[in-house]
Amino acid sequence: MIGERRIVLEPRDVPLGGVRGMNVLRLLPHRNLPTIGAWCFLDRFGPAETRMRVEPHPHIGLQTVTWPLVGEIRHRDALGSDVNLRRGQLNLMTAGNGISHSEYSVGDDPVPLDALQFWVVLPETARHGAGGFEQHTELPGVRLPALDGADAAATVVLGEFAGITSPATVHTPIVGAEVVVAAGSTVRLPLHTGWEHGVMLVEGDAVVSQHPMELNDMLYLGDERDAVEVSSANGALLFLLGGEPFESDIVMWWNFAGRTHEEIVEARDDWEAASDRFGTVEGHDVRIPAPPLPDVRLMPRGRKI
Repeated sequence: MIGERRIVLEPRDVPLGGVRGMNVLRLLPHRNLPTIGAWCFLDRFGPAETRMRVEPHPHIGLQTVTWPLVGEIRHRDALGSDVNLRRGQLNLMTAGNGISHSEYSVGDDPVPLDALQFWVVLPETARHGAGGFEQHTELPGVRLPALDGADAAATVVLGEFAGITSPATVHTPIVGAEVVVAAGSTVRLPLHTGWEHGVMLVEGDAVVSQHPMELNDMLYLGDERDAVEVSSANGALLFLLGGEPFESDIVMWWNFAGRTHEEIVEARDDWEAASDRFGTVEGHDVRIPAPPLPDVRLMPRGRKI
């Protein structure tokens, strides 16, 4: 068991550069915490007025979870998917043994854009399988009775929360939920005691487990909690993520989640060789090349908290 914790994870500014040409705020992986449950990656891109052009690039061993806050995103992938994604909708892509995709803002001009991009690492039983894509335009919601003020509203994006289950496909016990807390209200978010959890403040102000939050920070709660108390003076938008602590250490590099250095090298070589492993995303003349590998052996990131 990990035990109860109350540790602030602060985001770091990451320039993606190259053909992506964007800066993002990155919360996971954290230098001391590679995963929360099976969640292994969290970027916030925006809020910004931008023309996003993320050209085709590969993934292995994970699911991408795209949750827009403002604007519209066009997703295309090697399975032939071509969809636009809006606020309140979920794109979930399962990489399995290999897939490639692109993400564009809609239109040719800069537009307001803000979104959360997560990765969920796949367990041994799913990481070598075929790729898949699903879009969910309607997701279940639940009201959380207030201890003070108005009730909170939650959208269950992934997994299970407060007895409500998302229709999206998952491969490990997990939760991802957006929670809206009204101004002047206090609520308790129910948690699974055997799971670890983190709460990110996306908008507004909040006090979580008696800790005043800063915008874009995440409070890591550990496990052994059956609930966490949240209050807000002026209203808050939060994202709760968590799950059963992941089964094994992972090796993450670029867009790949594996278990060994050799797996990552093989995936990089296959992408650079335009292997059929990752397929082709129609409608693109360019794709993102893999960066050079470091001159050291890639090792799993160990948990330090």
